Amino acid sequence: MSNLSNTKGKMTNYRWTICAMLFFATTINYLDRQVLSLTWDEFIKPEFHWDENHYGTITSFFSIFYAICMLFAGRFVEWMGTKKGFLWSIGVWSVGACLHAVCGLVTESWVGMHSAAELAAATGDVAVLIATVSMWAFLVARAILALGEAGNFPAAIKATAEYFPKRDRAFSTSIFNSGASIGALFAPLTIPPLAKYFGWEMAFIVIGALGFIWMAFWVFVYDKPEKSKHVNALELEYIEQDKHEEKQPAKEETAEKKIPFLKCFTFKQTWAFVAGKFMTDGVWWFFLFWTPSYLSTQFGIKTSEGLGMALIFTLYAIVTVLSIYGGKLPTIFINRSGQNPYAARMKAMLIFAFFPLAVLLAQPLGMQFAHLGKHAAWIPVLLISIGCAAHQAWSANLFSTIGDMFPKGAIATITGIGGMAGGIGSMIIQKSAGALFVYAGDTNMTFFGFEGKPAGYFIIFCFCAVAYLIGWVIMKALVPKYKPITI
Repeated sequence: MSNLSNTKGKMTNYRWTICAMLFFATTINYLDRQVLSLTWDEFIKPEFHWDENHYGTITSFFSIFYAICMLFAGRFVEWMGTKKGFLWSIGVWSVGACLHAVCGLVTESWVGMHSAAELAAATGDVAVLIATVSMWAFLVARAILALGEAGNFPAAIKATAEYFPKRDRAFSTSIFNSGASIGALFAPLTIPPLAKYFGWEMAFIVIGALGFIWMAFWVFVYDKPEKSKHVNALELEYIEQDKHEEKQPAKEETAEKKIPFLKCFTFKQTWAFVAGKFMTDGVWWFFLFWTPSYLSTQFGIKTSEGLGMALIFTLYAIVTVLSIYGGKLPTIFINRSGQNPYAARMKAMLIFAFFPLAVLLAQPLGMQFAHLGKHAAWIPVLLISIGCAAHQAWSANLFSTIGDMFPKGAIATITGIGGMAGGIGSMIIQKSAGALFVYAGDTNMTFFGFEGKPAGYFIIFCFCAVAYLIGWVIMKALVPKYKPITI
């Protein structure tokens, strides 16, 4: 039992310190992901002669490699424990983030050139060679980044399950998960200026180094609640309230047992989580990776100019505020109606699944107000922000369904399996988007009144708008009622 840290008998709140650390880790995670999306179109593309297909290949490879790593990351975190598992994860991805900076040097060495200017000036077959070599160099760096980042959510969800009772998990998850939005929020204010004034390589190095700083704090901050000197008896009792409410002490030992890996796939609860991740993760990643390029293609807005930074910042500011309250909604349902956590979460997720339909209006309204010039971009950005906010609220509750259904010893593993499904879904949409945009631009394709690349974007937007409703229906069909797994 922890030492009492407050002589007046008040409950400590150290669990929120842990939540803050998870928030900062997720913020760094998404900052590292955003560096490429905010630099490729304006800075990297001209140097290496890329088109959307090259970028789509890189982002789709990141997604599938991330997915494969997620399958094993959860098991790795279970094996290493939350503290060490998180340290390994963020250490590897920070190295991978920094390695992006040497891709230019690798390309120069391979093709026999000596500067970025020589690379950019190349033509013909040499330009094709540069594009290919540089793409492969980035693929290696992205693979290392994906390997490390795959451990973030399994470790964070496991830490949340260790420090929060079921009734608070969706809210605490929404808080640390909002780090994704905060990372995306600050990315346009920091990354383009770094790339513009110090070179795109320095943007990768500076942002990548943040992970090493986080590691130094994590070493001293984290311990399991029953071992932490910062958690007193009252807080520990609050954290472990689910054990007391279940009043089944004989099952306490089995709650920590690990489920054999292959057996995880025999539960409908696993497949429900897999379906939710597969259908929706790619939507979030699409907007994360392609919104800067969309603004450039559709409206001629660069991420390094004031309007571009303002648009991306506003998008994720809205996402951050709205998504946190989304995680609170199930708690309101539980308190008012006494519903079990799973039923409350599914009710909340159904509500959130309707909001992305706003994305259907992004392109039509953007065209309707085209007379406003670049400022017409505000309309689709605001509509996209509604869809992205809904995703983050959806995601916080989706993650929390694992803790509702599975014992703590299996949470990281199930998170990893679902993460793989989400990565596969993302790979499909990333690669499809890149190929579609190139095809649409080359053939001047038309779709519902849109021509060229805007037509391609509208097709992808249509899928993004309905993906959550499809995912919810599949989940509900697989697990219609609350049914926890017992070993």
